[in-house]
Amino acid sequence: MPAGSLSPSRAKWIDAVLAGLVLFDASLAAWAFFLPDFWFRAFHGTAYDDPQGFLRRCAANWAAFALIQLAALLLWRKNPHGLAVAAGARLSDVFTDWTYLAFAQDITWFGRASLACASPANALLGWWLLRAWRQAGGRESGPADK
Repeated sequence: MPAGSLSPSRAKWIDAVLAGLVLFDASLAAWAFFLPDFWFRAFHGTAYDDPQGFLRRCAANWAAFALIQLAALLLWRKNPHGLAVAAGARLSDVFTDWTYLAFAQDITWFGRASLACASPANALLGWWLLRAWRQAGGRESGPADK
């Protein structure tokens, strides 16, 4: 099924999800890169202490996610494979937040709640984007689409 044959409401949902993900990841990137003191207070309840710059490395990764998802948002109707690429970005982050939660020495209630929800959310969003890719013509429908 070509992208043009999706229902208008389904296409709007795909646009809305991608736009939301772009805003979410761009916000995470900006917060971590430009306000690392605030990040550490919110997630760890401690002063900013990141001598190796790992938080800003994470910010660069979230910026890449935002760019990938922006490209998918702008191009998926002409090339639905962008949805699969965006799904891959989400799925590549499935284990990172639970790993962070397991090893963080200091964690606030906000950090614990955010990180606990993030891995399942990434798995669900990755699955949803792959399903959208299939429905937009990425491949013929299979049992997972039923």
